[in-house]
Amino acid sequence: MMSSVKQLLIVAMLASLFLSAPAAVADDAIAWDELSAQERKVLKPFHDRWEQLPPRRQQQLRKGVERWSGMTPEQKQRVRERFRRWQSLTPEQRETLRKRHRRFSELPPEQQQRLRERREWFRQLPPERRAALREKWRKMSPQQRRAFVKKQRLRRADEAE
Repeated sequence: MMSSVKQLLIVAMLASLFLSAPAAVADDAIAWDELSAQERKVLKPFHDRWEQLPPRRQQQLRKGVERWSGMTPEQKQRVRERFRRWQSLTPEQRETLRKRHRRFSELPPEQQQRLRERREWFRQLPPERRAALREKWRKMSPQQRRAFVKKQRLRRADEAE
C-alpha cells in the first residue's frame, strides 16, 4: 500500500500532465515558504530543486495537490490507476498521447463534447462488441478508414439538420 504522501505526489504529477489548463497557470514563481504545510509535505520530494523548477511547473504541482485534496477515495483510486498505466507506456506511446491531447484541446467545444459522448457510448458497449469493433477498425485500410469517417460525418450532419 502506498503512503498518502506518495499518493499525493503521484496525483500532483498526473495533474500537471493531464489536468492543468495552461492558460490558467500564472508565471509567478512560488517560494517554498509560501506553500502551506500540507503542500510542503506532499511536494517534499521537490524541496531540493523547488527553486530551480520553472514557475509554471511550480504552479501545476501546487494545483495538483489542491485537486488531490478535493477528490473522493474513488477518484483518487482512478487517478492512481491512470498514473500506473501512464508509467507503463513507452516514451513513444506517451508522446502519441500528448499529441492526441493537444489535437483534442484545439477542437471546438462542441466537437470535444461529441467525442466525449461517443467515447462514453463505446465504453458502455459489452466487451465483446468493443473488441469486434476494434478488430474491424484494425482490418480496414487507411483508405477504408477515411471513407468510414467521412460517411459518419455526413450521417451526423444529416441528423443535425
